[in-house]
Amino acid sequence: MESRTRTPIEIGLTAAIVAVEDGSPRILVLGGAKGDALGLPSGPFDALKHRTFEIGLRTFVAAQTALAVGYVEQLYTFGDRGRHAQPGDTGPHVASVGYLALTRVPADDKALKAAGARFEPWYRFFPWEDWRDGRPAMLDAAILPALNAWAKSPPRGQSPAPSRRTRLTLAFGADDASWDEERVLERYELLYDAGLVEEARRDGREAALARKKIAPLGEPMRFDHRRILATAIARLRAKLKYRPVVFELMDEEFTLTELQRTVEAIAGRHLHKQNFRRLVESTALVENTGKMSTETGGRPAALFRFRREVMAERPAAGLRFGGR
Repeated sequence: MESRTRTPIEIGLTAAIVAVEDGSPRILVLGGAKGDALGLPSGPFDALKHRTFEIGLRTFVAAQTALAVGYVEQLYTFGDRGRHAQPGDTGPHVASVGYLALTRVPADDKALKAAGARFEPWYRFFPWEDWRDGRPAMLDAAILPALNAWAKSPPRGQSPAPSRRTRLTLAFGADDASWDEERVLERYELLYDAGLVEEARRDGREAALARKKIAPLGEPMRFDHRRILATAIARLRAKLKYRPVVFELMDEEFTLTELQRTVEAIAGRHLHKQNFRRLVESTALVENTGKMSTETGGRPAALFRFRREVMAERPAAGLRFGGR
């Protein structure tokens, strides 16, 4: 029997931990000192210590951030060679299992800061995804011109590939196509393949090395963590429409304005106030507590809470607020 050299593989666990604070979607990050790139909480899976991946994830998240996460779901397994390793690495190949976790920013963040962790706005890493104040200027000023030029140039040794144009149309709404807020990962992957994000240069991608300069398009992250974060954002945006996960990010009692601002923060788009309220009322996701909030800065507003019974009443209890 022919002997084969086996490449050692290490299983990593990476957590995209999301919270919303003051109308801003935030992601828990580590690092950033002395010029190091920020990263998501991550660590190796130890089959002898951790009975399941999720147990391992919760264990090292608590150790690295002093935060006990609640809602957790597995995203995807990321194993592309070269997107975690550095040139010249001889260590094991890392296959990273990504997770989405939802939490609330703790009122007392001393333990969080002591652990070197903090919540940062996720639009710091994906500024083109925030449409709440209109179409981001960077799309027309930097991103689309560069992608249009890239789409016209065929891969080396091949005829012009329509797939580049098709990907651009679908991901970024080019050629008068509509913008789909759920295509976060496709947009980041397109920017990576075109060599327009710093991670592509760091990973030695030809398209990036061929460029004399890469204009900053959001802040890069260590390893493939921005790719994992893009996957988490896309998953959460999609899930809002069929599962009531948004309430994992809300206080026990909230106003409808606070709920709308949270949904808008995640979706990256403005929603019509009256339409949103009719939608919430028609889905029976919330119920009036009979109490009022005086912290609105204006007239007192009614306080609501999530109706957990809705989970047993129907299988798709989400906010189907529709496309752009």
